[in-house]
Formats: sequence, C-alpha cells, structure tokens
Amino acid sequence: MIRVIQPARTVGAVRARRRRLTVAKVLGMAGRVLVLITLVVFAVAYLFPLLWMISTSLKDMGEVFAIPPVWIPAKLHFENYPLALTTYFPFFLYLRNTLIIAVPAVAGTVVSSTLVAYGFSRVRWRGRDTVFMILLGTLMIPNWTTLIPVYVLFARMHWTGTFLPLIVPAFFGSAFYIFLLRQFFMRQPQELVDAARMDGATHPNILWSIIVPLSKPALAVVLLFSFMDNWTDFFGPLIYLNNANLYTLAIGLYNFQSNHRTDWTTLMAASITVASPMMILFFLAQRTFIEGITFTGLRG
Repeated sequence: MIRVIQPARTVGAVRARRRRLTVAKVLGMAGRVLVLITLVVFAVAYLFPLLWMISTSLKDMGEVFAIPPVWIPAKLHFENYPLALTTYFPFFLYLRNTLIIAVPAVAGTVVSSTLVAYGFSRVRWRGRDTVFMILLGTLMIPNWTTLIPVYVLFARMHWTGTFLPLIVPAFFGSAFYIFLLRQFFMRQPQELVDAARMDGATHPNILWSIIVPLSKPALAVVLLFSFMDNWTDFFGPLIYLNNANLYTLAIGLYNFQSNHRTDWTTLMAASITVASPMMILFFLAQRTFIEGITFTGLRG
C-alpha cells in the first residue's frame, strides 16, 4: 500500500522545526553574550587595582589624589622606580634573601612531594589508604595551632634568626601537593608501569623514566604554587628572621609601607616591582598550569 504524504502538513512541520532551531540559536547566542559580558566585567574588576598601581607609580604626588582621577599622568615619572628600589627600599638585598629561601624550598617541595605521592599511588603496602587519609586530615589543622610548638622546636635547635626554618620543612613534603600529584599519578596508564616491571625496571626507574615525564603539567602546578607561596610568604619570615639583613621582599615591602606610607608613588613602584616576577612567571606557564589543573582528576 502506497502512502501519500500531504505537502501542506510536511511544509508546516519543516517551518515549525526551523522556527525552533532559530529560537534555540538566538537563545544560545544570547547566553554566550551574557557569559562574555560577565567575564569582561570580572576581568575589569580584577585588572582595575593593577592598572591603578601602574598609573600611580608613574605619577607625581600632586596627581595621586586629583579629582577627577588622572589615569595617564601628564609626565611619566619613571624615576620613581630607581628611587624606591635603591634609596627607600634595598630591593636587591631582599631579592637575594627571597631567592635563597624560595629556590631550595621549591626544589625540596617538588622532590619530596613527588616521592611521597608515588608511594601512595604506585606502591602497594599495608595501611596505605589509612595513612593517606590521615595525611589529608592534616589539611584541616589550622596553622595557628602548631605555631608555638614549631617555633619552640626551632628555637631549641638554634635555627631562629636563620633561613633554615623556612627551607628545611619543605623537604618533608606538603599534604596538598602530595594529594595533587597522587591524583595525577593514578591517571597514568598502568600498562606502561607493568611493561616496565616486566623489563626489570625498579620503582626509581619507573618514577623518573615514566611517571615524571608524563606528569609535567602537575609538577608545573606544584612548582608554580610553591614558588608563589615562598615569594609572598610574610608570616614565616616575620617570625623567624630578626635581622634586617635577612629580610625578604614581603617583609621589606611591609617596612617600606610603614616608613613611607604617604609616598604612594614610590610605594606603588616598589609593589609593582615585587609582584612583576610572579605575574611574568604565571603568564609564561599559564598553558601548562591550566593543563595541570584540568587533567588532575579526583580518581582514587
């Protein structure tokens, strides 16, 4: 039996479907525009303080509190930077001290956290999961509760007044970074590890030849976060360093603000200089950083 399709009904159905598709496209485009506008608003809100700092660092004092606000100074006062970094603020001394702390601390954090994370992800031993849960539980302990006993410990070891309390603990791993790397290590194909074991590879061979090369994004995240923590650390140097020649950039900037709080131009110049290395490092490593955050799952 041959069915005859009614042309009018078919044309009407096609038109209705086209209208639905058109409405869906319009709604989808409106949603994307709304998301874009929201992102632009947040971007401007986050960039506003940075742009104000840069603008203020190039002004003279008469333009800082001008009404209406002056965004582009009549004359760019680049001399505020050398004035702040040499006369008011021994930048290079504090930079040296900060790097003396940050470089070995970052290396210790990355190496120790990698070793411990491998032990939790690829080595089977009794009580592994229980110990890992205890490790995660330490993330819930406020730092203030351990401040006094840790300080007393370092004081009895005669480490106060030196960089050691800020460097040595990094070589014992970080609970958060261990968790982050463990999750990433568990995403790596088990077949590669099994094949390496059949070829006689030991755990150090597997870690450094297979796991580490495949985990560069996660390691980059740990390196960046660890360096940022040490670069911006204020409370640790404030507690343990009692000599002005040992101060870091964070302590130096705080003292600069205390001593020259009315000189906003040089204060902003010093602040921009201190923050610039971290901003440059993030922009250079942002692709690897985003990959590390994206691909670190919650498997386990």
